[in-house]
Amino acid sequence: MDYLKMTAPCGLDCFNCPMYLAKGDDELRAAISRKQGIPPEQASCDGCRNEGGKIAFLGMTEPCNVYQCTEKKGINFCNECADFPCDHLHPYADKASAVPHNTKVFNLCLIRKMGLESWAKDKAKSVKKTYFKGAFKL
Repeated sequence: MDYLKMTAPCGLDCFNCPMYLAKGDDELRAAISRKQGIPPEQASCDGCRNEGGKIAFLGMTEPCNVYQCTEKKGINFCNECADFPCDHLHPYADKASAVPHNTKVFNLCLIRKMGLESWAKDKAKSVKKTYFKGAFKL
């Protein structure tokens, strides 16, 4: 697994995303197709970097702002930027319950601390699991 290619510049782990996993799983792709109301052939993704920052299933025809910014600055991840964190990574309520976008800054901090491969192998999946199924702890 090429973790650099399969981790978005914003810190999302494409390699754990159901849309990426659906590429090799017809049942998952059919379930996503039904849930999202999109044709089965659109219910998969190759990952942000492989798609040039345009995620077709989200209706994107232009690269996202984060992707464009990192390309312009010549960096792999937002955490390499002097402006990190910036408003490109701001969490938004309308996507909080359905999409793990609110984990981006946390993931980027872990990537910086642990290194990309260690984070990808040892932590990324548990971050997503905690985000969707974990209980808030004080």
